[in-house]
Amino acid sequence: MSTNVRHSHIRAVHRVISSQWKAGILLRRSLHQAAVAPDSVSISGQLAIEGDKEGQALRLAVKDNIAATGFQTTCASNILAGNKIPFDATVVKQLRQRGAVVTGKSGMDEFGMGTHSTTSAQGVIHNVCGLEKYSAGGSSGGSAVAVRKGDVELALGTDTGGSVRMPAAYTGTVGFKPSYGMLSRWGVVPYANSLDTVGLLSRTVGPIGTTIVEQGLYAEHDHNDPTSLPSSVRTRCTVARSGYRSWNPTEYGTIRGLTFGVPLEYNIEELGSRIRQGWIMAAQKITELGGRIVPVSLPSTKNALSAYYVIAPAEAASNLSKYDGIRYGQRNSKQASDSFEGILYAKTRETGFGSEVKRRILLGSYTLSSEAMDNYFIQAQKVRRLVKRDFDRVFKLSNPLQDQQAFDLSDMEDTVHLENKLGPAQVDFLLCPTAPTTPPLLEDVMKQTPLDSYMNDVFTVPASLAGLPAISIPMDIPVDPSMEEETLLSFGGLQIIGQYWDDARLLSVADVLSPHVLQQKLF
Repeated sequence: MSTNVRHSHIRAVHRVISSQWKAGILLRRSLHQAAVAPDSVSISGQLAIEGDKEGQALRLAVKDNIAATGFQTTCASNILAGNKIPFDATVVKQLRQRGAVVTGKSGMDEFGMGTHSTTSAQGVIHNVCGLEKYSAGGSSGGSAVAVRKGDVELALGTDTGGSVRMPAAYTGTVGFKPSYGMLSRWGVVPYANSLDTVGLLSRTVGPIGTTIVEQGLYAEHDHNDPTSLPSSVRTRCTVARSGYRSWNPTEYGTIRGLTFGVPLEYNIEELGSRIRQGWIMAAQKITELGGRIVPVSLPSTKNALSAYYVIAPAEAASNLSKYDGIRYGQRNSKQASDSFEGILYAKTRETGFGSEVKRRILLGSYTLSSEAMDNYFIQAQKVRRLVKRDFDRVFKLSNPLQDQQAFDLSDMEDTVHLENKLGPAQVDFLLCPTAPTTPPLLEDVMKQTPLDSYMNDVFTVPASLAGLPAISIPMDIPVDPSMEEETLLSFGGLQIIGQYWDDARLLSVADVLSPHVLQQKLF
């Protein structure tokens, strides 16, 4: 396959991105709203720095839904107030063994359900460095803020539908969601088991690449976690990929010769003009570095957000059923009885959960009911399979966990060029914005309906449904110097998505590309 830059493709991509193209994505961004943890980013101590020769510790912040001894794990919820888990989550234990020092727990949306870190029982998380009036993103907003402030070198978050990548885009940091099953979830309080992924945030790609690749975190199976990929499968997947021998972005991250796909369905009406222009500028930088940009089609994208907000609440309703004050959680002791109309523990759940969590429990319980299961939950799972199929068709590398499928040309958009008589070009990575806009004002966020907030996940949810690795890096966007807000919000988030278990090469490419797409100094 030719690696030359094809100007017709570049013009096609520019034309499609620049147009006010309408995708049929009507659902608005959902239940990712934010929360601050008790001890929220109480950074006191010293963290460990990527393999530091002097033995200096790497400072690590841990999201408040991940167990860490010595700290409360409350998931930013009243129902778990004062809760201490007497062991480390596997991922925390692994990082401590590599020299990291946990310096604090970071705030989040309650149980990870939110987009702007505004649903915490402890209060709203604010952005930093002059952006205090703006959203820090969610649900891992506290982790992103700790990194942006320089309190830590590395922070742990969880990514269910974009909860690591969205805060990274809003704070100008790097947020990485690995392939599903790479990092252990044991010791992580679950939100949606089939979607939850432990992610990492840092100011640059380097510390994340060092941790995942150089220090071998990708290779470690956890027998306590049934979703952790077995060692034999990890070995098979790694043999079929490059970049895992060592953390060497210069060798494995060269842009020349790579093909990047621009998903046509991601150019939605709600995409901000400055973010769209930043996307075009990033694509142009790639061509200057010797890469190739081609338009690709992911037909099922228009249904991905709807499917996510059926599947995730359904799993959440099941997971949160145990918080009743009897088995787990704080029991309501303010009244003689916490029953309501004969229902035991009703008052405990009413006062223990916030409005967003209760909304998702109700939604999930309904979609799992006998009358709605077939029309909602089963249909959403079918859409999820179609989303996975679309990704597998456009990547050059095959998915080691799936059988390879040919692309049905009848599903393809007319604007996609055919590479040859067999079909359209296949790509190494996909390139798109992380969030459709720059960080909104918290004042405006508070006025949004839940449906409005769901829309922010439109670019991050598809990779989560497919279990693919994705990273958000900061990018330059156009700025009008005469407008104060544009001067403050001079960056956006650029998302790169790779094929399953292509994490090492994805991190290397992101590391090489970062200084070219972000030439201003944020830190």
